[in-house]
Amino acid sequence: MEWIVPFAALLPLMLVVLVVAIGRRSAVDHRVHRLAAIERKLDLIMAHLGIHEPEPDVPGMVLQELLAGRKIQAIKEYREATGAGLKEAKDAVELLARQRGLG
Repeated sequence: MEWIVPFAALLPLMLVVLVVAIGRRSAVDHRVHRLAAIERKLDLIMAHLGIHEPEPDVPGMVLQELLAGRKIQAIKEYREATGAGLKEAKDAVELLARQRGLG
């Protein structure tokens, strides 16, 4: 019975923390969905105007690895050549693969 008093005192605090955490996650989810909607609209505008995303400048080794079917090695080469992060390199190599019909 002695544990009931501290638990009863902590329960409202835990509920407040839970409500705040849920509220923040909801705000982040809202921003993610809003950004995705903006990107879709921008893609539609670009397509309507006939504007295409420029091909990234890629070192020759990246293209060679991609043409050989070694996507992971192509990403590593891209990172070494440009200093890009993993996500940026992966996105660039995948874009290049789609543009070349290698996807």
